[in-house]
Order: sequence, then structure tokens, then C-alpha cells
Amino acid sequence: MRSMSQMLLEMAGGNFSNRIQRTEEDDELEGLVVLMNMVAEEMKESVFHAGFINPHHSYRNLVQSTFILDECFVIKSYNSEASVLLNLTPDLLYDTLFKNLLSEDSLCFWNRLEEEILLDPDYHATVQLIYIAQNKLLVPVYCTISRLMNCSKILISFVTTVVEETISKSAMITPESKDLPIFLSRPSDILIIQNVYDYILEHLDSPLPSVKELSYIFGTNENKLKYGFKQLFRTSIYQFYIIERLKKAHLLIQQTKIPLKSIATMTGFNTYPNFSKGFKKHFGYTPMDIKRKF
Repeated sequence: MRSMSQMLLEMAGGNFSNRIQRTEEDDELEGLVVLMNMVAEEMKESVFHAGFINPHHSYRNLVQSTFILDECFVIKSYNSEASVLLNLTPDLLYDTLFKNLLSEDSLCFWNRLEEEILLDPDYHATVQLIYIAQNKLLVPVYCTISRLMNCSKILISFVTTVVEETISKSAMITPESKDLPIFLSRPSDILIIQNVYDYILEHLDSPLPSVKELSYIFGTNENKLKYGFKQLFRTSIYQFYIIERLKKAHLLIQQTKIPLKSIATMTGFNTYPNFSKGFKKHFGYTPMDIKRKF
């Protein structure tokens, strides 16, 4: 029950990567566990593929976690992302057997892998492993395992999608806030700006109307819309539009086999060079650097 409560909290925060360990008992609790795991899987596929973004969170794609093991499969080094993802402190990671991080479902598989890795000095494979986070929830990921050259060390790395808070909860503005700016004096003003936010997400493949045109469409004041949007979402309307187009393009590159030039056009960029330049500026790597699912 504690695991299910934690799972619900994670999902409410936008994190659909965790799973609950199955007990294999034939009872109602086991049925609920199966149902929750299925819901998390469906939500992860639907939400990320649709490009839905919570205005107060940001999804960092391609966050890489890495472990370096010795020939006894003891963790000798790791990057900060690994400890954050599994919510484990250094004393629970360093000099720990790697298999202690794995679920029961992955242990038998890992024991067989150990023999293969030791026998092959050029070992390289991608396999699915299920980690157990500190909160006892499961984290299933595809890991790349390889032997490092000219030494006995073993490298294990995997990529995940991480949800991170972009502003503090105390900074969020709601219709109930007592210190609303004068240009957001009514709950209806906030609702209009939220509708503009939704409108932009639904029309990412179309040119962005000017602030004047948007204020006319939604029946509000131009200045109120411009400054109210920035107050609520901590970014300008135009910058939000550009970033969301880039996020949508990122998802299309990962999840489809559509040519990159077509994706650039679908997400509203006039030329591929402009798309590639903006993409690299925002994500730190080019569209061609992404390993495609297909």
C-alpha cells in the first residue's frame, strides 16, 4: 500500500517511469499493482508522445546515468544523475555490488550476464534491467553494457526522461492567490491566459499569431495577455512557442521515422538549417545526434 501511495504521488507530479514490484499473489492488491503499472506505462507513452508539458515542470530528455564496475561487478564510480534517479546516497552506491540495485526479476538475468561479460573482453550489449529506487519503486530501463578497453572495468549506462521543477510552488500563481498583479485581478483573466497556452500547444504546426491577434481571438487586452502570460509561465509567448515546437520535434525524432527535414517543416520551421541551429541551442546537440527508436 505504501508503494502504491508513493506511485500515485510520482504520477501526480508527472513522473511515469516508476513501476511496483509484483508479489505474484493471487489477491486484490496484486490486481491493483498490475493495473497501476499498466496505467503508468500508458500514461508515459501517451503523454510524452503527445508533447504535453505541465507549465510548471520541464522534461529533460536523454539524461544519461552511468556506472563503472570492477571485475567483481562492484560499483567503483557513477555520475550524479544515477544517484538522483534512484534516490540513493553515495554510501548506498559506492563499493556496492551492482546487482544489489536490481529487482528480483532482473537478478537471475544479471547472474547469467556476469558470466558472459567476464568471458568476452569485447562484450557489448543493450538489455533491459529493472532497478529498485530508494522509495522501493521500480525503474525499468534499457542499459548499454560494455567492457572498457585496456582495463578490466565495465561500463553500464542508460538514458531516461527526468521531470524537474522549473519554479518553486510558492512562486506559482492561482486564482486564489491574494497578491495577484493588477493586470490579473480576476480569475477569468488567468483562465484566458491558460486558454492561450492550450491554444499554442494545439497549433504548434501553424505560424504563431501576433499578441494583438491573440488578444482579439480571446477577447482580452494586449498588454494584459503579454505580461500576464510571462507572469504565469515565466516566459514570453513567443519563446514558449519556439521551445514547445522544439520539444515536439524532439519527440517526433525519437518516436517516428519521419525524415528530419519533414519534421522541421511539421514543427513550423522554414528551413532545416534554422531548425537545426535552434535545436542545438536549446538541447545542446543536433537532431542528427539523436538515436532514433526505429
